[in-house]
Amino acid sequence: MNTSPSFPKSQWIDFLRHYGPIPRNDNMYDEVIQRTLKRKKVDPIIFATEYLNELIENFKGSSPKSVILTGTAGDGKTFCCRKIWEALNGKSEDWEKDQKVYQLEIENKQLFIVKDLSELEDNLKTDLLTKMAESIVQSSSDIYLIAANDGQLIEAWSNAQNTSSVKKVRQVIEELLVTDTKEKSNYNLLLYNLSRLSAAQIVPKILDAVLNHSGWQECHQCYYYNPPNQNEKCPIWENKIRLEGTANNKTLQNRLIDLLELAELNGMHLPIRQLLLLIANILLGHPDGKDKLLDCRKIPAVVEQGTSHNASLYRNIFGENLSLRKRTSIEIFKVLNYFGIGTETSNQIDNILIFGSDDPNFKHNYNSLIETDTFYGAYRNFYLKQKSYLEGNYSEDRDDFLVMLQSQRQRLFFVIPPEQESSLDFWNLTVFQYAGEYLNDVYRVLKNNKQISQIIIGRLIRGLNRIFTGMLVKNQDKLIIATSGSYSQARISQVYEDEISVRKKRGEEVAIELETNQNQPYLVVYLSSNQELSPIKLGLNLTRYEYLSRVAEDTLPSSFSKECYEDILAFKTQVLQQIEQRKRLEGEEEIDSENYMLLQLLEVKDEIAHSVQVEIQI
Repeated sequence: MNTSPSFPKSQWIDFLRHYGPIPRNDNMYDEVIQRTLKRKKVDPIIFATEYLNELIENFKGSSPKSVILTGTAGDGKTFCCRKIWEALNGKSEDWEKDQKVYQLEIENKQLFIVKDLSELEDNLKTDLLTKMAESIVQSSSDIYLIAANDGQLIEAWSNAQNTSSVKKVRQVIEELLVTDTKEKSNYNLLLYNLSRLSAAQIVPKILDAVLNHSGWQECHQCYYYNPPNQNEKCPIWENKIRLEGTANNKTLQNRLIDLLELAELNGMHLPIRQLLLLIANILLGHPDGKDKLLDCRKIPAVVEQGTSHNASLYRNIFGENLSLRKRTSIEIFKVLNYFGIGTETSNQIDNILIFGSDDPNFKHNYNSLIETDTFYGAYRNFYLKQKSYLEGNYSEDRDDFLVMLQSQRQRLFFVIPPEQESSLDFWNLTVFQYAGEYLNDVYRVLKNNKQISQIIIGRLIRGLNRIFTGMLVKNQDKLIIATSGSYSQARISQVYEDEISVRKKRGEEVAIELETNQNQPYLVVYLSSNQELSPIKLGLNLTRYEYLSRVAEDTLPSSFSKECYEDILAFKTQVLQQIEQRKRLEGEEEIDSENYMLLQLLEVKDEIAHSVQVEIQI
């Protein structure tokens, strides 16, 4: 082995690592990025940002409107402000002066830009918002571009002067935020909530910009780019090639995007800043690097010590190169580790990993999934620890092997071919065994304006019926509404109240629909065609979908129980209230007698519940 090969130091790698989880990640801020790029003479990471062209066209138009950009920290508000300034022929050197308020003349109008509303002093902020409100309510020669985090935006307008225009604009902003819309007629205002941008849609653009960046050309001059012994290859370059995939195999990227999309559907927003951090960590992560990230100077030592496998991008996706404390403090890793990949498994997967090299039943999968990957799969140390474990050596080798086993499960999640997902129970490597079905057969089906399978709807209804009644019933063609008599949220409910047909019948129906504004599936109960009766909706996020499916299939772990259970009972209460309103609207009369009362109870026979009328003497 060549122990001291010469290699160039890459300015690009040095620049990229600053996006990672280092103590001072200044490059996460747009202002510092521009200065660093000039100093290192590195091309910027350029990718298309949704809304940017639309915003530029607004300000270039004949009747531009004032714009408010809001969202969480890291959503790209400052970046958008700078790009709009440049598109309107604003000078870069003026932008770099780091003013509080920028001013630019466009088409006989004065544009005022505030890239961070929280940086303004109170008196300046009040004066600016008062003038902006007048411009929004009564069109003037002044227009505004204001960026502010969502909480700061509401607070600033609440503290602004209580003029008539400010009151109107404040109400409009609150309405636009609640309804998730951009504008309201008769107001000269556009509001863009950048927190609504989809991480799953942005990540492919960021990946393309990073993986095809011109800076990688520097690596071609390095000994570790393509050494005679491929086990000496630079792990950074190895990670780059694997993350890139091939034209016919983008499995890793697709799985990563699936996880991000599922996280969003479960209500977890990830700003651009966190996505850049993730990609930098995937490529550069290593527990022995400075700040747990590799640079060119560290590569010879990593290769020499035979620890390249610790740079595995499959581990880095979950922040395994970082300490537990650091990992749990970073939003993107908290979100991705929510899926439990690495800690969750199945007997089949673990049998392949542990016994596959010797057991003929698992040999084929072991060869194709483990042995063919000598860099991150069947590397030398894994073989040694595996052998020691199988021989019953309960020293530290055992604990080391269990850690390696977790890493191998993480790797398998991203390398199992799509055609083997079903046979290997692929989603059992996560907490959410129904995640693939939820994503592909529910969410994406609805996005394509197609109908959900009745099998899926039937299973969800079966799960609801078991929670609504507290009994192991198998009814799935009707939603059964039951109480304990006076208490709707009792664990066991045997007093029959009503039932709702799943298939459309006399205005009744239970359906799964996509709420386009919130981009989330909902389970919707329709009780009547009467417009006075609003449909009852249950947000069907990933966790609730998994919960209902597990209840329906008798495989519920306790970790899902409490919060989901309470959510479903609250939904049941809403359905009961609407049923009572339907009775009043339709004039249903209850039989009244001084001598007896009629009560309907649920009876279960062969796991099918049906109502039985009982006469009770008074």
